[in-house]
Amino acid sequence: MNFELQTTDTTTKARAGRITTDHGVIETPIFMPVGTVASVKGVQQRELTEDINADIILGNTY
Repeated sequence: MNFELQTTDTTTKARAGRITTDHGVIETPIFMPVGTVASVKGVQQRELTEDINADIILGNTY
């Protein structure tokens, strides 16, 4: 895994970057829905794939 800093705001210190993994590239910052008990609450599957267009979903499946 590799993180490459693309740009930094000098006033706010906000950053934009790119995480590269064996599975692909993730642009940061990114909106990442979180699923607890293996399900994202309050959002339909269609919304995740079509409306939100989530590139990554974190799943807590304990």
